[in-house]
Amino acid sequence: MSFAVQAEKAHKLLALHHGPRILVLPNVWDVASARIVEDTGFPAIATSSAGVANSLGYPDGQQISRDEMLEVVARIARAVSVPVTADMEAGYGLTPEDLAQTAVALIEAGGVGCNIEDCPKEGSGELFPIELQQKKLRAMLAAGEKLGVHLVINARTDIYLEGIGNPATRLERTAERLNAYREAGAESFFAPGLKDAETIGKLVLAVKGPLNILASVGSLSVAELEKLGVARISCGSGPMRASMGLTARIAKHIREKGTFEIMTDGAMPYPDANRLLAKH
Repeated sequence: MSFAVQAEKAHKLLALHHGPRILVLPNVWDVASARIVEDTGFPAIATSSAGVANSLGYPDGQQISRDEMLEVVARIARAVSVPVTADMEAGYGLTPEDLAQTAVALIEAGGVGCNIEDCPKEGSGELFPIELQQKKLRAMLAAGEKLGVHLVINARTDIYLEGIGNPATRLERTAERLNAYREAGAESFFAPGLKDAETIGKLVLAVKGPLNILASVGSLSVAELEKLGVARISCGSGPMRASMGLTARIAKHIREKGTFEIMTDGAMPYPDANRLLAKH
């Protein structure tokens, strides 16, 4: 894929964030799941870092290497025609130079957007300093521009997801961080861990750019989030874990009952699976 083609896809992805309709992204973890999402009619593909890591035998939380993560992104990008944005966790490095290398590697793999989070390690209760995170984002964007691709960064803060700091000030601190990331050039802003309409509505007003909300069981519907002004919804590792749950139920059923009818319940027919992946 040429950088000119990727530049065009990046432009399409950016337009989707500012379009008249909310951008919904059921996150994927391999070529098959990506083709299913594309074939269903979604205009972009987003990967799940946890989903990819789990599928390759790793727990979530930057346990997988950047190269292994991007190998999957490259396979997905070659198999679909829509823009691909990848969950790159905290960027697989600590310095702006590290993040610039990640941006180049991502674009070379076929990605045109990415998630970048500001928490160094899940469960640490810590966040990178705002100024350092801004430098990282600027370095990534500059690296992309050198290749002629405007990388669409979905900048994430984990204040709510990790429950960091005084609950009374979380909204203010979340908006402060996301607006700082906007100043650094990010195009979309992610605050996972939020479900209640009141807080989401306030954050939409406080953040000066498209807000991304993580959807899971118990979340508001697409229509409700769109009404609140949310611009993007992603599903994280939810679809991957649902598929793991189904596989576990199949295995348990076969082991305990010794019958196989469970595999026919909602299964994609063999010819359809082959058709779906014929392009790849």
